[in-house]
Amino acid sequence: MNELIPQFDFTRVFVAPWTEGAASFIWIALMGFFVATACGLIGNYLILRRMALVGDAISHSILPGIAIAFLLANSRNTWVMFVGALAAGILTTVIIDVIHKRSRVKQDAAIGIAFSTLFAIGVILISLYADKVDLDQECVLYGEIAFVPLAPLVQLGGFSFGPEPVLRMGIVMLLTGLLIVLFYKELLVSSFDPGLAASLGISAAIMHYALMSMLSVVVVSAFESVGAILVIAMLILPGATASLLSHRLPVVLALSVVHGALSSLLGIHVAVWLECSMAAAMVVMGAVLFILAWIFSPREGLIARWLSHRTISAPAPSPEQTPAYGR
Repeated sequence: MNELIPQFDFTRVFVAPWTEGAASFIWIALMGFFVATACGLIGNYLILRRMALVGDAISHSILPGIAIAFLLANSRNTWVMFVGALAAGILTTVIIDVIHKRSRVKQDAAIGIAFSTLFAIGVILISLYADKVDLDQECVLYGEIAFVPLAPLVQLGGFSFGPEPVLRMGIVMLLTGLLIVLFYKELLVSSFDPGLAASLGISAAIMHYALMSMLSVVVVSAFESVGAILVIAMLILPGATASLLSHRLPVVLALSVVHGALSSLLGIHVAVWLECSMAAAMVVMGAVLFILAWIFSPREGLIARWLSHRTISAPAPSPEQTPAYGR
């Protein structure tokens, strides 16, 4: 009978991946870092706007976009799928806004209506044409970051720049960071106070749709490796963890990058130990980092709150209990 938890072997878990399997694990670690960082950076603004579930909606609604792109182009080319998924992601954002702003339906209900309907349409399309188009919804939903090193290498000028998904995700991560730096003030003001943004000449609507478009690009670029279902965790965990450690947005953004690096590396080692999905292990380790921050944060942690509450609720000493030299 197999053991419930595999025996821990330090050499196999921590040494072998970076010696015997370095050629593969380096690309896996980079892909995990790029995905977690890009999702974490843009996820901070979703959390500020209380729109974290929009990422979940987009990650599910890309399924019909992929199916329709295949049917129109009759090709499984990565860029064809990317364009179809991106169009579906942007359409999801527009549908959510139209339902929310043109009706009495709340935003969370509009998100549920949009993503569940589009996801169902995608499932129906794949079910109807599965025999003809050979689409695998499990690959779209769950992904597998361990297959990244097997992807075609990008060759340019006689030099190899690594697997195509890693290079594409790296470019998306850098572009996300660059746009956040260039439009930091606009994103900050429009996220906290759209009215103030309008008075300063900043269009909150334009910034909203720009942010949602960038979110769509990040989600579509990430789902190939970590899967659509796990992208939502990457969007929320880094920002939620960082917000427990600091209230200054620049620090929160920097901590999100650190969270992405740690969750990627730790997730790889946990996956090697337990012989499980690496993408899922990265998310689990990201959740572990969140729990640690929740417990030990100097100001927002459970321990700090307990100590503060204990200090406030402690009864003041009576005059009789106060030493003479303290009166």
